[in-house]
This record gives sequence, C-alpha cells and structure tokens, in this order.
Amino acid sequence: MATDRYQRGLDRMMELVSAEHADTFDHVKLVESYKDLDPDLADYIVSFAFGDIYSRTSLSQQEQTMVTIATLVALGTDPQLKLHINVGFNVGLSKEKIVGTLIHCIPYVGFPRVLNALTLLKEVMAERGIDPKAR
Repeated sequence: MATDRYQRGLDRMMELVSAEHADTFDHVKLVESYKDLDPDLADYIVSFAFGDIYSRTSLSQQEQTMVTIATLVALGTDPQLKLHINVGFNVGLSKEKIVGTLIHCIPYVGFPRVLNALTLLKEVMAERGIDPKAR
C-alpha cells in the first residue's frame, strides 16, 4: 500500500520525466535500477527525496533543479549531474540558465569540476539534438 508521501513523491517525480526524451536516464529508471538490491531503497528515494523535499513549494521546479545542479557539481557526482541536467531541460531551463548556473560555481568549486559539468551538458544537448550554438 502506497503512503501519501510515496504517492506525492511518485507524482512529483513523474513531473520531472520527459516523455519526449524517453531514452534518457531519469529518476524512474534510477529507482527501478535499485529495486533488486533492496525494495526499501525505492521507497526512500521516492518518499523522502520527492515526497518530502521536491514537493516543497518554496522554490520553483527550475530553482530546485538549479540548486541540485550546483550541488552535484560541487560533489563531483557526474552520473547524477547528467540526470539533473536532463531534468533541467525537462522543467524548462534554457541552455543559458544551465550554463549560468555552472559558471556561477567556478569560484566555489573550481574550474575542473565546472569544465566536467560543461562537458556533461554538451553530451546531454547532443543526446537531445540541441545545437550548442542556438540561443
């Protein structure tokens, strides 16, 4: 039986998934990939991260995603960063907003991590068919 937190989290998580780009790695695929290790892990991710944190209304979806991107750059967690760059496009962030978020991280986390993040951004854009020169 799904709890209110789990259902709220599942609904919120589905808002971040792109039907148009179903071949990209997203939170649904992430949750599914861990179910065989421990069924409770999916509940933790969905109920806590999405049911409690991402369901808060103090930040917009775009602001939440920009904070997440900046945090993941600082942590150097490239697989999760790539996933959240995809989420950024899914929630309507422009390439300029994502690049701006990454550049803003330079004085705090340094060039190497930001350059790695920019490389991931280029990968995501190529996978989505977005021209890096387009405005």
